[in-house]
Amino acid sequence: MKRILVVAAVVAAACGGSRAESSAASVLVVFNAGSLARPLRAALDSFAARDKVEIQQENAGSLETARKLTELGKVPDIIALADEEVFPQLLMPAHVTWYARFAHNRMVLAYTARSRFAAEITPDNWWKVVVRDGVETGRSDPQLDPNGYRTLLVLQLAERHYGQPGLAVRLLRAMPDRNVRPKETDLVGLLEAGELDYIWSYESMARALGLKYVRLPDAIDLSSPADFASYATASVKVRGRGVDSVTFRGRPIVYAFSVPTHAPHREVAERFASWLASADGRRVLRAQGLDALDSVSVVGTGAPAGIAR
Repeated sequence: MKRILVVAAVVAAACGGSRAESSAASVLVVFNAGSLARPLRAALDSFAARDKVEIQQENAGSLETARKLTELGKVPDIIALADEEVFPQLLMPAHVTWYARFAHNRMVLAYTARSRFAAEITPDNWWKVVVRDGVETGRSDPQLDPNGYRTLLVLQLAERHYGQPGLAVRLLRAMPDRNVRPKETDLVGLLEAGELDYIWSYESMARALGLKYVRLPDAIDLSSPADFASYATASVKVRGRGVDSVTFRGRPIVYAFSVPTHAPHREVAERFASWLASADGRRVLRAQGLDALDSVSVVGTGAPAGIAR
């Protein structure tokens, strides 16, 4: 009888362990850029409904997201960022060995019908409008968010494009520190409440939220592969690892994701990564206004067979 009880206890423990592993495997922890919050949530919900997965999603600026790994030791199953360059600059090779490019975007100046001079602003005169007295323009923090340092890159490119020496400094002065927030999604409420007239954002976000926006010339909006060399003439330094700084140069906006080396739920993470790279994944992202690439391209080694090209 005693032996039977011992065996039963062992079997119960084994079953309990199996259930715990099964439960753990059904969790997917995702850290992502703020501008990916809506489209990625839609993709995650679609995947979860099919695979019965519990989703835990954290949204933050891409630099802040990367520092959760490098400085706080927090490790997600999926990390998806608004700038592919954050991976080689901050996360490789210690935290990830590969990343997959999966979408692109463009910088825009978003506004509403109640914004000052909304009836006058155009792709040709926006830089004159935002420096007018009384106009409040918001931007995100370049130390936390790619949209923030991309805003500074756009200002540099605009100065050259319009042939206006000193324009970048004038435009920056028109966006005082009180109008800076950690990520671009934090600015939307202020815009809709009328506290800000214009905010620097991405086209995908402006479209998804039904905001009006100025579509800037290709030469300055960081969207055109043909302007790669011209974009690269602009640069911004931000805090890197520890006390070091890193330099981000202008380049076409590309979003990327990866599965960290020490992802706690690797199997489900790799399944989601493969699904996100599939036609079904692209369809969900595009329905949310994100311009998903026709196929992902992988940089580095160790990517799941389902997405490696």
